Amino acid sequence: MARQKQKQIKMQVQVGALAAIPQLESKTDEQLQGESRHRVAAKAILGARAAERYDAKTARAYFNEALAGAHPQERPALRQMMKASLALAERRPDELKDAMERLGQEAPSSRQLFMLRMMGLLIPPPGAGVVARVRGILLLIALVIVLLAVGFGIVKLIALPFGGLGTGSALFFGFLLVVVVIGVMVLLGRRRQARAKAARAGGG
Repeated sequence: MARQKQKQIKMQVQVGALAAIPQLESKTDEQLQGESRHRVAAKAILGARAAERYDAKTARAYFNEALAGAHPQERPALRQMMKASLALAERRPDELKDAMERLGQEAPSSRQLFMLRMMGLLIPPPGAGVVARVRGILLLIALVIVLLAVGFGIVKLIALPFGGLGTGSALFFGFLLVVVVIGVMVLLGRRRQARAKAARAGGG
């Protein structure tokens, strides 16, 4: 029964108003805002993009506009897309995996789900309670201390053959090392996302 429903939702995405999604994915947000012929698909893409920015409120608003203009037969698939996007925006990895599978798409990898779960702990969504926010701040402070300690240790080890470094200098260069590593990781992550978007657009 679940497999049959999954197949039905996948077919709904491939036909009707939602079938225009692949050909619109290369358009800018401004172009999608002015799209009139495929308005439902445009609003769905804008909702998904807002979710990628972890803006759940904006994503929900776009998807609600898409639902209002969608044919009744297309709404189950659109609701599933909305569920997947909001799960991403609100850092709910288990619901994201389930929603992606119901859409008939490949679910995020275990590593990606783990990173999303960690992000949910470190940076809770806007609707999170006080306890979650305080926990996130404490975890962020702990993470910064751990990263600085690792950077400090690496710099100390590298400097040993050259006579070593003082504590202050080691802390400074350790901080620079951490900043550079994080910057490279962010750059690689953005390039990977750009390649994935290009592949999706090309496949459409």
